[in-house]
Amino acid sequence: MEVCAPLGTRAATKGASMGIEDLTNQAKDFLKSEQAEGISDKLLDGAAGLANKVSGDKFADHVDTARNAADGAVGNE
Repeated sequence: MEVCAPLGTRAATKGASMGIEDLTNQAKDFLKSEQAEGISDKLLDGAAGLANKVSGDKFADHVDTARNAADGAVGNE
């Protein structure tokens, strides 16, 4: 019979920590994937379009700069 360590002890939290690290690494990998690139492009295009519509294209250059900076942080292109 396997005995588990009490919650909050080093032995109990070590396994949970490893799981969180694995999830973090998987999330980082996803953010650099083709799928994330496509999703982020659609979201960023929509947000930029909305910002331009609301502002009457008054800040279009700034909106494009911000959109491109955000796009560089997510995805692989």
